[in-house]
Amino acid sequence: MTESAPNRRLLLAGGGGGLLGRAVLSELLPAWSVRSVHRHRAANETPPEVEWVACDIAGVGDWDALLRDCDAVVNLAWYRWAAPSRFQSLFEGSLRLLAAAKRAEIPFVQVSVPPAPARLERELPYLVFKRRLDEAVRSAGVPYAIVRPSLLFGPGDVLLSVMLRSIRRYPVFPMFGDGRYRIAPVAAHDVARLLASQLEQPANTTVDVGGPAIYRYRDVTDRMYELLAKRPRYWRLSDRGAVRLAALLRSLGSTKLYAYEVEWLLSDSLGIGPTPMLPGPLERIEPFLEREATLLTGSSVPDLGPIIPRA
Repeated sequence: MTESAPNRRLLLAGGGGGLLGRAVLSELLPAWSVRSVHRHRAANETPPEVEWVACDIAGVGDWDALLRDCDAVVNLAWYRWAAPSRFQSLFEGSLRLLAAAKRAEIPFVQVSVPPAPARLERELPYLVFKRRLDEAVRSAGVPYAIVRPSLLFGPGDVLLSVMLRSIRRYPVFPMFGDGRYRIAPVAAHDVARLLASQLEQPANTTVDVGGPAIYRYRDVTDRMYELLAKRPRYWRLSDRGAVRLAALLRSLGSTKLYAYEVEWLLSDSLGIGPTPMLPGPLERIEPFLEREATLLTGSSVPDLGPIIPRA
């Protein structure tokens, strides 16, 4: 928990309902009071510490009023998938927020994403507008930090928890490519600690942050099978087949996995180590997987220790 004075106020753009937003609220409350701006109130956004403002970031007309009495901004707002026009609107709304923060002379902490394959950086609206916003933050003339976490995990996430449930439910699990590409999952609460430290004294920097260990993807899925007392059974897909499957699922209305996320995963660019800017021990994924498997099965699972890479 940060040691900020109790009367400090944060504007949280994007709200506290998502995985990282929940962790940010847990880290900052009650030392900070929070004005949370997004469309739908989350269960953990309750008075008196959190003032919910029902606004779409893209449509806010008067950020100056919302920033009144605020001491800092954390911007979490972004879409996983949307039409280019929606990203354009969100980008423009975020620029207006940034301009208001400059007028108020308060720090701006931006949550972004680490580097992606060159084609995605050039062509994917998600990334094109995100990078333009990151550059605007760097050049705005306000104290800033841009934090770019790797794959996040935590209760209710859209990666590891979903994978565990799928492995338990279905007879086979899709394996994209050879499974040897690397990932470095980082706990949402650890990223929230880093954001809190930057609110105190923004480093005017862009920092990539991964978890304390780098794993091969296949080693993680093998551990999930082991925790669920099942023998690994994979539906093996080529890289191209994996991307096509994700695109097909999206066309059928699924939001679990998008084609660009599969392409990013297969690029082997997500094995990002921890940053020295984040002090203290970081949570590994093994205890988290054990807790999630216990919740799924209703019975305790063995402590299998660290994941050992396969030969």
